[in-house]
Amino acid sequence: VQLQASGGGLVQAGGSLRLSCAASGRTFSRYAVAWFRQAPEMDCYFVAGINRSGGKIYSTESMKDRFTISRDTARNTVYLQMNSLGPEDTAVYFCAADPSVIASNLRSRSAYNYWGQGTLVTVSS
Repeated sequence: VQLQASGGGLVQAGGSLRLSCAASGRTFSRYAVAWFRQAPEMDCYFVAGINRSGGKIYSTESMKDRFTISRDTARNTVYLQMNSLGPEDTAVYFCAADPSVIASNLRSRSAYNYWGQGTLVTVSS
């Protein structure tokens, strides 16, 4: 499967963005999908994930309150709706997918074999 991440951009603090992760192939619904982000000079961290059965997890309570991950099976796309953005959310956001990921390793970066190219989110204060 090939992943195409999009939807990043420049937004003011308090604003919203919706990131998209579009996949090639007809079996994307069988993949767990996650979003990770990497801020400048920082490591790559888990943001949110959705497993094959639709279960969702978020990295922090703050992200759970502000972000929503969802899947559109018909469009082979996973979205990350991000609201109430702050400067701390500035990062390159990557989507990742893998058919073997299960709930217990949904947060694990090393569990994913398929990655999109990243989309830059910049939040100005």
